[in-house]
Amino acid sequence: MSKQSNIILGIDEKPTWAKGLLLSFQHVFAMFGATILVPILLGLPVSVALFASGAGTLIYQWVTNKKVPVYLGSSFAYIGAMQIAMEQMGGDISAAQTGIFMAGLGYLVLALLIKKVGNQWITRLLPPIVIGPMIMVIGLSLSASAVQNAGFIVGGDWRMMVAAIMTFIITALINTKAKGFLKIIPFLVGIVGGYIISACLGLVDFTPIIEAPWLSFPSLIFPFPTHLFDSYTLYFGPEAFAMIPLILVTGAEHIGDHTVLGQICGTNFLENPGLEKTLAGDGLATAFSALIGGPANTTYGENTGVIGMTGIASVYVIRNAALFAIALSFLGKFTALISSIPTAVLGGISILLYGVIASNGLKVMIEDHTDFGQPRNLIIASAMLVIGLGGAVFDLGWITFSGTSLSAIVGILLNLTLPRTEV
Repeated sequence: MSKQSNIILGIDEKPTWAKGLLLSFQHVFAMFGATILVPILLGLPVSVALFASGAGTLIYQWVTNKKVPVYLGSSFAYIGAMQIAMEQMGGDISAAQTGIFMAGLGYLVLALLIKKVGNQWITRLLPPIVIGPMIMVIGLSLSASAVQNAGFIVGGDWRMMVAAIMTFIITALINTKAKGFLKIIPFLVGIVGGYIISACLGLVDFTPIIEAPWLSFPSLIFPFPTHLFDSYTLYFGPEAFAMIPLILVTGAEHIGDHTVLGQICGTNFLENPGLEKTLAGDGLATAFSALIGGPANTTYGENTGVIGMTGIASVYVIRNAALFAIALSFLGKFTALISSIPTAVLGGISILLYGVIASNGLKVMIEDHTDFGQPRNLIIASAMLVIGLGGAVFDLGWITFSGTSLSAIVGILLNLTLPRTEV
């Protein structure tokens, strides 16, 4: 690949001190909406997600030798699986966080396999006809919670409905009509607009913000007892193991994100520093996040978008953005403000967000020109969607698969066994 003309600040270039601070703040601002939305939806501390996001990005840079301008944030792919695991454990996050920890280790296994045998087997195992329905199940399986949070239920509060609708409209308009940098942060603008409307409707409780200290340690959740922070015990039960198949989905997403970013920057990141290193960096960051009580980390489309829009690909800007995120996690009033966002606002955002996730799965198959005139393609997609959305459960006693993970396994098996030509 040749270097692209739209890159203003290259990967190895350092901006001036003042310009660097401004550019770094801009980058973390672009990633902010998606990073905080996942912990809010899961009921996890926002401060931990911010800390894990920043620290995870620094870990990624260390593993990849500062060769890739990637910022890591909270992954949407694991929301459904984490919600189910937390419900099955009575609200306890131990199984969910253990599952995320093992998913991080799973990335390291993938990285090792790719280093030893190459990555051709990934395309064989996960073609678009499997990846597409997987992504659709992830988005659509969360639709019920989005509708409920928005208040669109029997006896729902009209104020919640208004706030959700206005949040949705603001986000949609920014995404379709805005120009420049605003177009990259539609979810963040939607949350701010929805929050202001909710405050006017009396849906915001400002008491926790007033009572919160200006400075406080992030609410870290360690897997061992401590006197300073909350703690939990790693739980290696079936609820945790059921998350492991999701690494196939996020692994494919990882490859796609790095491919697109490489096209923008004019560098083949899958060769230098290599897919095994980018996967290892992502995996270590996710495992670290789990060990402090945060959600899974992942590369972001927003990261690619902001680099493509601004032409700023400097890893030093990314590093400073990570440090900004860590600093924000120590601002007590700031994290309390984020935690006070009403569920109606989250519902309005989620209706769009989860729909976009599902639509991206459809987009994968459209771009691949998947032929649904072929029975095998129709069978694979149909089985995955019904099993993933229908509440199917496969209990082996020592482990239970359900939802997205079961759908992924079924899709992979069908793809490997069904004949590729009609007989």
